[in-house]
Amino acid sequence: MLNYVKKRLLYGLLVILGVVVLVFFLFNILPGDPARMMLGQRADAESIEIINRDLGRDKPMALQFVNYLNDLAPVSFHNNRDKENYFFLDTEKYAPFVKILSIGHTSVVLKAPYLRRSYQSKRKVSEIIATAFPQTAILAVTAMSFALVVGILIGVLSAIYKNSWFDRLSLFLSTLGMSLPSFFAAILMAWLFAYVLAEYTHLNMFGSLYAVDDYGTGEHLDLKSLILPALTLGIRPLGTLITLTKNSMLEALSQDYIRTARAKGMKYGRVVFKHALRNAMNPVVTSASGWLAGLLAGSVFVEYVFDWKGMGIVIVDGLEKYDFPVVMGAILFICVLLVLINIVVDILYGWLDPRVRVDK
Repeated sequence: MLNYVKKRLLYGLLVILGVVVLVFFLFNILPGDPARMMLGQRADAESIEIINRDLGRDKPMALQFVNYLNDLAPVSFHNNRDKENYFFLDTEKYAPFVKILSIGHTSVVLKAPYLRRSYQSKRKVSEIIATAFPQTAILAVTAMSFALVVGILIGVLSAIYKNSWFDRLSLFLSTLGMSLPSFFAAILMAWLFAYVLAEYTHLNMFGSLYAVDDYGTGEHLDLKSLILPALTLGIRPLGTLITLTKNSMLEALSQDYIRTARAKGMKYGRVVFKHALRNAMNPVVTSASGWLAGLLAGSVFVEYVFDWKGMGIVIVDGLEKYDFPVVMGAILFICVLLVLINIVVDILYGWLDPRVRVDK
């Protein structure tokens, strides 16, 4: 088991390293001058040169990449004397940090990954992500909870009433949900429920989880704004979970122990929900964990349509304004999150089912 865990961690680290390399070189060869965007189109050449020097863009690409890796690494090496040095230990930039040891002019530092600063707001990218990600997490968890509860319920009923009108209707809805693009579903849901039927639903097309009260004295939790984006984001996993639950239930209901339980006089509802459903949940939970990770990373279009202040808005705004550090930091954060979730799921698989482990 230990070897299996080590391999999962190594593979995850290699994936993250590959994404870091790809993201750095991709965003550093794109057209656009951050200094000119920060100072405006009327900025003089001297001011642009000063900003580029401050950003380190006057250095060779290889040196910039090494410094970028050094900033991202939890254990990094810095010059502690020369403020003009490219690797100088700036206490404001890297705080909080802990010096592990110092050798001459070089200090080894333990710190959180430094994702640079926004070109536009000058805020740390880590602070921007820390503000936006909880909104995305709430949206993704709510959407996944809706998809899981409704998907399991419809899937179970479809298996029980196989080949009925309900089964055919659920098949149509699950196929539609899986094939409907997120951006189109978001526009359709916003138009239908927040515009055409607004008089009856009282839902807003745009909103935030926290709204200012009528007196303007503070914010309050506005769960109504969560309904449309959560339903929209949950449509695709809902379709998958309906089909998966139905197929798993049909397989479970055909097993010998189900027939034995029925032959002993056990009530059908007890057989379905206590025995069949319990054994049919493994593939459903597996799919749900993968979908949750996908929703955390893939809610960009839904958030943008509903103006939900999460990671989607951060990424789109960063791309529109050529705010490369924000986009790069958001992409790397999502990548690390996906890798960690997959590693945890793989380890759980290895613990629950020894057949998936490769111990040497």
